[in-house]
Amino acid sequence: MKHRIVVLGAGYAGAYVAGTLARRLSPADTEITVVNAEPDFVQRLRLHQLAAGQEIEAPQLADVFAGTGIRLRLARVTAVDPERQVVAVTDADGGGELGYDTLLHALGSHVADGGVPGVAEHAFDVTGRPSALRLRERLDSLGRRAEGGSVLVVGDGLTGIETATEIAESRPGLSVTLVARGELGARLSAGARGHLRQACDRLGITVRERTSVEVVEATRVLCADGTALASDATVWTAGFAAGPIAAAGGLEVTENGRIVVDRTMRSVSHPNVYAAGDSAHAIGDNGRPLPMSCASAGYTGRQATDAIVGRLTGRKIPNTRLEYLGNHISLGRRDGILQMVDDEAQAKPKHVGGRKAARIKAGIVRMSLWATSHPTFGLPKRKHRLAAAPDLSVENTVRPLENGGATHG
Repeated sequence: MKHRIVVLGAGYAGAYVAGTLARRLSPADTEITVVNAEPDFVQRLRLHQLAAGQEIEAPQLADVFAGTGIRLRLARVTAVDPERQVVAVTDADGGGELGYDTLLHALGSHVADGGVPGVAEHAFDVTGRPSALRLRERLDSLGRRAEGGSVLVVGDGLTGIETATEIAESRPGLSVTLVARGELGARLSAGARGHLRQACDRLGITVRERTSVEVVEATRVLCADGTALASDATVWTAGFAAGPIAAAGGLEVTENGRIVVDRTMRSVSHPNVYAAGDSAHAIGDNGRPLPMSCASAGYTGRQATDAIVGRLTGRKIPNTRLEYLGNHISLGRRDGILQMVDDEAQAKPKHVGGRKAARIKAGIVRMSLWATSHPTFGLPKRKHRLAAAPDLSVENTVRPLENGGATHG
């Protein structure tokens, strides 16, 4: 009987891992199934552009996996039962269950409301293609009004900054306000913060610093200081979390739902479950949790792939680098910031700004799309056979410590 590998999610991490496993493992021994709710690959890095009114590429997953032997199941994952080793899914035909021997959880993350009333009912977000298109439709309707409209972006992390600047540049008829809980660009160097402020001024973005939103209503938000900010479209970017499926299935997770994994991306509670991308709570080489990002998806995806191949074929598992080098921030289509960080995740003094940074970010996005669309390119053609008795034990699992270090369990 073939070893069944099921990959949940076909984003940057899931698509890469599935394609690489298909190239490295013999189809005589393994059967790989990818479960994804959408038929196309979603460039999450560019969803703020989609919301602003631009068109972005969306390769069909059937084309991405063509010729790899991977089975694509277009369905939504509703539950994971690691004790029975099954995944429950729902699709147009009603759904059912998929059994697995090895599971890779790469379902990503979604917007987190932080317990703020009204976010779910009234706010927009750019964490998925449907939600980005919903925001786009709302912006279209505001653009057709003679008086225009006001857009309020809550959250000054990378997603909030990119969303606010993209909307302001693409839709100059709308009034855009960016709400920051603290100082705008607090994690950037002094020079990068100055560049960001200049970009906001150039694009006509109003910045509200040290402002905490406590309630989101249909046409305004209420702040902790008692002020009310009018808004025809509130975009929530103030936090992200993994979905509840892993926790509901009994996997060990963090407070925001990410699966706690060892150095090889293996669940510390269930040895035949791996996680990659935003779904994984992985400790980087600097002793800090890797942030939710495309870069982290690449590192964790490669490590999970090496671990699965190694354990199934009896080979040594190499340690992939787990690092975070910096932030690449787009400020519309012609401006950007490249901010490198040190080993303590603190911004280095120098930064790259302007068109050069924008070109670098665009290049990274194109490279990420190409790599995902060609998951088996450049890999060894030799397909490894499985070992007679694959090592699926939980012995020598490396568990992260609460303070960010690691210990052997």
